[in-house]
Amino acid sequence: MIHILIADDHPLFREAIRDATQAQFDDAVIQEAGSLDEAIAYIEEHDDLDLVLLDLNMPGMDGLNGIVSLRSNYPEIPVVILSAEENKNVVLQSMTYGAVGFITKSMPREKIIQAIRQVLDGQAFLPPDIIRRGSDSGRSHSNSDHELSSEVISSLTRKQLLVFERLAMGESNKQIGYELNIAETTVKAHVSAILRKLKVHNRMKAVLCAASIDFDRYLHRS
Repeated sequence: MIHILIADDHPLFREAIRDATQAQFDDAVIQEAGSLDEAIAYIEEHDDLDLVLLDLNMPGMDGLNGIVSLRSNYPEIPVVILSAEENKNVVLQSMTYGAVGFITKSMPREKIIQAIRQVLDGQAFLPPDIIRRGSDSGRSHSNSDHELSSEVISSLTRKQLLVFERLAMGESNKQIGYELNIAETTVKAHVSAILRKLKVHNRMKAVLCAASIDFDRYLHRS
């Protein structure tokens, strides 16, 4: 059984996400909240939640502070931002503050479900079209904190760079293997090598580092 909380102040949107999710996960228990206070009240009574889908702009959120509050008080519950916001810096800051995924409301429904499934499988998800963009308002503090040196990037093999690029696009190991025509076990080995060379401990930190990389530049090097 999968237990999900959808926290958003738009009832019609909650209903649409609930129906789409329920159709894909037959055994899912899906509850709704219209504010951060309602979400917290539900979380306090249900410590078996597998996922919280959290709107950035609903009552009580106070911007990104709502993420900080949830992650500080309930660090064991994965939080995915579900928002109309498409500012790259906001996306990266949300992940820095503890979200394990960022889903934009403009995404097609099937892509939203795919992202939810990916997070439930224990992997991060970021909207690839936003991550590939230049910064909307200059380089953010969170981005510079994870910037990689050219020496570190150059230490990655071409295959590792190809895997890293698709990792940064939010693809799962299975998807990466399919796109690059390599076994999933090989993808896992490349991911482990990437984390080691970047000196980070999980995929999320690697994804944050990837936001500053011009993959075309390194993939087309002579």
